[in-house]
Formats: sequence, structure tokens, C-alpha cells
Amino acid sequence: MGSYVIKGRRKLSGEIGIQGAKNGALPILAASVLADGVSVIHNCPKLSDIDATIKILEHLGCKTGRDGSSVTVDSTGVSGFEIPESLMREMRSSIIFLGAILSKTGKALMSSPGGCDIGQRPIDMHLDALRKMGAEIEESHGKLNCVIKNGKSLKGTAASLYFPSVGATENIMIAGSVADGATVIHNAAREPEIVDLADYLNKCGADIQGAGEGVIKIEGVKSLRGAEHRVIPDRIAAATYLTAAAATGGNIILKNIVPAHILSAVNVFEQAGCTVDINQKEGSAGLKAPERLKAVKNIMTMPYPGFPTDMQAPIMAMTSAADGVSMIIETIFDNRFNHAGELAKMGAKITIDNRMAVVEGAECLTGANVISPDLRGGSALVLAGLAAEGETKVSGIKHIDRGYEDFDKTLMELGADIIRS
Repeated sequence: MGSYVIKGRRKLSGEIGIQGAKNGALPILAASVLADGVSVIHNCPKLSDIDATIKILEHLGCKTGRDGSSVTVDSTGVSGFEIPESLMREMRSSIIFLGAILSKTGKALMSSPGGCDIGQRPIDMHLDALRKMGAEIEESHGKLNCVIKNGKSLKGTAASLYFPSVGATENIMIAGSVADGATVIHNAAREPEIVDLADYLNKCGADIQGAGEGVIKIEGVKSLRGAEHRVIPDRIAAATYLTAAAATGGNIILKNIVPAHILSAVNVFEQAGCTVDINQKEGSAGLKAPERLKAVKNIMTMPYPGFPTDMQAPIMAMTSAADGVSMIIETIFDNRFNHAGELAKMGAKITIDNRMAVVEGAECLTGANVISPDLRGGSALVLAGLAAEGETKVSGIKHIDRGYEDFDKTLMELGADIIRS
């Protein structure tokens, strides 16, 4: 599984660029199944989740290639409609292929998705919307067997989400782009990755309006064509590196970001006593941390533009060595405090009550042997190790490989003492 060995108490400093967004690239690659011909997706990060997605594309009949950060997908030969369980279980977001495969072939067969164990990610909103669009979906023995009733195409519909689910919004957008008639998504997710997906689909010939707002309107078209697109920068990776600098008392500059995408995290850093310099025009952000961070009184994860659930774990690591008591409330997932027990091994004082965590800042964290429970929890343990006294070993880093490109090498560029073994 691999591990990171970290010698802490080294202030991070320097300047780095930020990878393309994992959560932006995945749905765009899935949507490329629908686009006749060749799509070229630039700024595509080298991650295990991306590798799994490419395997799925190839299994379905696509021809793919990678040149640096650019991935080419030729969907001309797509005929497959089944994703094997072995590929589905490599990542949770593989369900995003459902709308694309169903629209392309008229049927789809897949199992329940895998990935991090961070709680229930119900797919009922995905399935309910596709059923309204004319899909017959049978759920049996962990399998989804889907066909289009008329055997031709899905029908446009009005889909009202009881929660602004990113995955459901993406699946409906993809399916709606080639459905007969108009599709309207009410209470749609507003994340930047939704806008990025809409931009790619519109380049392919789709007619999507309102992405990034609460109501998205999609006028179905006959077919899509391949297009060239550049994935947005990864806002979670950007905020993670800012957190690393804050936790170590460092001073860093990030390039190749969209500052507007990380404003909710910037607010938390400023509450903690950091100075943050945003340059919207140049797409950069700088952070200078104080010698000792202050507690952040109340952090609540929320759908965008609120504080992202993916940053909850890294911020918990940061506040574990801040002055005072911080409170973190997790509203998105029901099992996303798995990292708290591992942080406790390093001296963190964290009390969990259902979806609330009370973090009493310790004078200093100490190195320990810990295990990464999931992607963002794993990154939090690495950040804690960077701030801790002594040596920390973080095992199970396959989770971290899902979301951070060359995590250790990037941290080393900033002066971290971290070795992958």
C-alpha cells in the first residue's frame, strides 16, 4: 500500500503550481463517451482515479492516450455498456458513467461504486431522474441493470433534487444533453466542476444554460462531437497546500488557481491568524502564517459556495495545534471523522459527537505511526506529520494517490522532509 515517512517541524515556503481538478476531470472524461470522435482534455492530473476512469473508457471501446497532462479520448468505437465490478470499485465516482453509457448504447450494466469509506453516498437521485427520463432500472444483488424503454433515447424532464448533489447534477446534465426535449434541474449543485462540465459539453455541441446556478436548463441535441477542453485548477488541492503552510508556520504562493473557488477556505485561514493575499487577475494566492495559529470557532461544511467537506479533515489537522478550541460540523457525509482517531495518536485532542467535532488545540503534535482512512483523511495525517515533533509514518497512501498528483514531491519543493517508501 505504500507509506510516507515525515520528519516534522519544518516551515513550508516557496511557490508551486496547482494540478488540474480531479473532480472536474472525472465527469468530463465520462461525458466524452457521448461525444462522437476525438476529445482532448488538457490539465488532466495523473491520479489513480483518472487511471481507473481511463480503464473504464477503454473497456467501453474508447481509444485513449496521454501526453503529459493531456488525455485524448476517441469514442468512435464505443459499443460496450457494462462496467466490471473490479473497475467500479476502484472509485466512488464511477457512477457518473451511468447517464453517458445509457444515452450512448441504450442500456447500461454496472455494480455499486467503490472508493473511500466516508459514509453513504445515495444514488437514488441519479436513478429517480433517469427513470423520469424513460430508463427502466432494475436494482438486484448490488447490480444496476438499465435500459431505455423505447430503445432509442431518453426524454427531457424536470428533475428536482432534494439535495444539491454534484454527482446527480452531472449525470442528469450528461444524459439531458442528448435527450429528446428539454431537461430542467432544480436545486442543482453549483460547484465550479459543474460549470466546467457544462463548458466541455457546450463545446461538444450541447445546449446547457445556468450551470453554477440553482436551476440548470438543458435543451437536448441530436448528437455531440469531440472537443478540446482544459480542466479547471483543483480548488481542494490548492486549499490543502495552503493548509500545509498554515499548519507549519510557513509562507507560500500558489499559481494556476481560480481564487474565487477557494474563498470559503481563505476565510478560515484568516480567522486562524494567517495573512492571505489573493490576486484574481494573475490567478494566484499567497499565505503567510503566524508563529502560532488561533482556533477557528465554528466551521460547518456546506455545498458550494460554502466550506467544502473535502477540506474538513485537513482543517481539523491544522486546528489540532492551534491556540484554543475549534468546532467543526460535518453536514455532507455521515462518516467523515475517521481520521480523528489517527490524529489522536499524534496528541490531538478531539471529541466527536455525531456530526460535530470539538478540537482543543494541543501545544504540539508528536510523530506517530498512523493509517490513512480515506483520501482527505490521509492528506490530513500528512499535514499533521509536517507540523508534528519527530517522525510520522502515514501508511495506506493509495487513498492519497486518488486525489493528489505527486503529493510528496510537491511538498518537498516547499521544503518538507517527506519520503515515500
